[in-house]
Amino acid sequence: MLGCVTTPQNLDERFRDAVAALRPGEPRPPDAPARPGDDPVRAGSALTGARTRELFDAQLTSRHLDLAARWLRSFNEGFYTIGSSGHEGNAAVAAALRPDDPALLHYRSGAFYCVRAVQAGPAPDEDTDPLVEAARDVLRGVVASAAEPVAGGRHKVFGRADLRIIPATSTIASHLPRAVGIAYGIAQAPALRGVESRWPADAIAVASFGDASVNHATATAALNTLGWYDHLGRRLPLLLICEDNGLGISVPSPRGWVADTLRARPGLRYFAADGCDLASAYDTAREAADWVRAERRPAVLHLDLVRLMGHAGADVEVAYRKAEDVARDLDRDPLIGTARLLVEGGFATPDDLITRYDELGWQVRKVAEEVLGEPKLTTPAEIVAPLAPRRPLRASRHVTDAATRASGAGSAARTQAFGGKLPEHGGPLTLAQTINATLTDGLLSNPGAIVYGEDVAAKGGVYGVTKNLRDRFGADRVFDTLLDETSILGLGLGTGLTGLLPIPEIQYLAYLHNAEDQLRGEAATMSFFSQGAFRNPMVVRVAGLAYQQNFGGHFHNDNSVAVLRDVPGLVLAVPARPADAAPMLRSCLAAAAVDGTVSVFLEPIALYHTRDLFQQGDNEWLAPYAPPGEWAAAHVPIGRARTYPFGSAEDLTILTFGNGVRMSLRVAAQLAADGYGSRVVDLRWLSPLPVADLVREASATGRVLIVDETRRSGGVGEGILAALVDGGFVGAARRIASADSPVPLGPAAQQVLIGEDAITQGAHALLAR
Repeated sequence: MLGCVTTPQNLDERFRDAVAALRPGEPRPPDAPARPGDDPVRAGSALTGARTRELFDAQLTSRHLDLAARWLRSFNEGFYTIGSSGHEGNAAVAAALRPDDPALLHYRSGAFYCVRAVQAGPAPDEDTDPLVEAARDVLRGVVASAAEPVAGGRHKVFGRADLRIIPATSTIASHLPRAVGIAYGIAQAPALRGVESRWPADAIAVASFGDASVNHATATAALNTLGWYDHLGRRLPLLLICEDNGLGISVPSPRGWVADTLRARPGLRYFAADGCDLASAYDTAREAADWVRAERRPAVLHLDLVRLMGHAGADVEVAYRKAEDVARDLDRDPLIGTARLLVEGGFATPDDLITRYDELGWQVRKVAEEVLGEPKLTTPAEIVAPLAPRRPLRASRHVTDAATRASGAGSAARTQAFGGKLPEHGGPLTLAQTINATLTDGLLSNPGAIVYGEDVAAKGGVYGVTKNLRDRFGADRVFDTLLDETSILGLGLGTGLTGLLPIPEIQYLAYLHNAEDQLRGEAATMSFFSQGAFRNPMVVRVAGLAYQQNFGGHFHNDNSVAVLRDVPGLVLAVPARPADAAPMLRSCLAAAAVDGTVSVFLEPIALYHTRDLFQQGDNEWLAPYAPPGEWAAAHVPIGRARTYPFGSAEDLTILTFGNGVRMSLRVAAQLAADGYGSRVVDLRWLSPLPVADLVREASATGRVLIVDETRRSGGVGEGILAALVDGGFVGAARRIASADSPVPLGPAAQQVLIGEDAITQGAHALLAR
């Protein structure tokens, strides 16, 4: 009798013994032909015998992929062993869907992937077995081959653009808010004229996740958002698949907890099936998928599954599971269950199935041996190439083309959108007014652009930045959301994949931290893990930084951007002056449209309505809004700074951004009056830093004062100093930064934030050297 340790060898032997012992449900002569394939595999089921054989092949291939991954790992050539054994019932889900339904897959979705590959068939110019090629895809991921079709060896994921499988690198359901966004995009795209959706209008989005993930905040956010929209009458065609094996690595899900949790979610239709019984899983999956497709509403399919061979290759189940629990799971092996359906139904003999098991095992092992010698990623440049592609000339051309349309064929629509009063004819504007006008022009030039967030529509934003946009463009393109930053960003992640250009607003910088992984782990990595096959074009507007007068506290005056500067590939723009805000925002929108760039447009709250610079009433902080004919000349490429010279500009360089620009300009004017020439450099872009500009301007004077309103530890100033050193700057440098403290309420804020006095003292200390 076999033991209860689910090693690859024992699992293989157990399958052979169990299948060999199967007998037909009704006595049949030894030479009797197999039953017709179009008969149901079980009375009352829509699953036919022939279809069961096809799905069984996918299940077998998935199992052999797990065995091959363990084999490769045994001699250090396989780098990923989280397998699908026990979850092969998800083959039924793939069979119940259409191959053009976009899917985000759980990491135990090997059988689903194999079925989807067979559904798509071989490429038009290839004569290959789709099942074998699916195995090659997966094993290339296991060995980190650079030829792997989606991530190119960067990670082992299930994904391929032609299969409409979007790579999901998360293990904790952080892809579910994106899935909600995809469903939103499918539902919304037909209402936006001029927008070509990536998905068919009658498609449904699909996302699978594990039972333990239902407890995670991102899953809760996604489920809550689905219910919220359904309550409002907004229909989102999303089918969620909870693959429940009862374990989160070693922690069991309490019996009944997952079912009760999913059943209790408002606006979410609940379906359940035994995932180890292929006929039951298929019939229920079809019912669920057909319901979602017909009703255009969300549902969840709760599959009861088992996990075989532990969580991953290094996992020793006996350390935390009872032998009888492991044995019970082994008895429910879905491969044996499918074999039983076929044998008892008279569609195959045990010898047929074991022979097929061996044939596919040989093919998978052969592929595993072939991919061993494939090239790996070998250079940093090769690895990061798809992370954040930049084509600045194309982005510049995009701005020029938008200007041409706005001053030509679109001029009438533009005049109408602005209510007959164009912003370039209205006199100098504040920062808030400039951003509002630029958003209007952005929505006009890109029919897929949508602006949304908390309070952005009816109220027009807490600070009036989005005022009148909903009246100008309607509720389909400018709308309020529920108060959840994870869901706000998730909508952007999904609608961007669909073909829209999302411009979400996070109301305050401090609120972003509730949802930062949606940028770090999802948005900024999509191009990286799909080699550009899938992109997240998105411009996230965030009101932030400090210095608000008569309104404070750390949640409304957050001066930390460290988490944003730590995200590879993310663009972080900080417009200080109205004259820069418009071209910088156009650059971000153009980069999103052209390269799929993810940008955070961080707007200094304290400067939104500032009018004066040097003295009250001078209106020097205002700027006229450039007409379309001047957009090309005013274009600001990503990663370029702006310099303001004072006097001879030969004595001191001040490097700063945001609120520091206004304070530094005022200090520089006073220094000039005292006979010192300086130059104030507005970084404008905190990621990527304008390194060449910083080094050039610093070297011009040999003295550098860094004015950094973020915190001393982890602040922007640290990056600036490092950039200067790396760039070969050998002069004197000094840093003024805010204290390592949250911003307190009221006048106490001035005690932890930098001010003009500190800048002046720092400047004189350098000038005295």
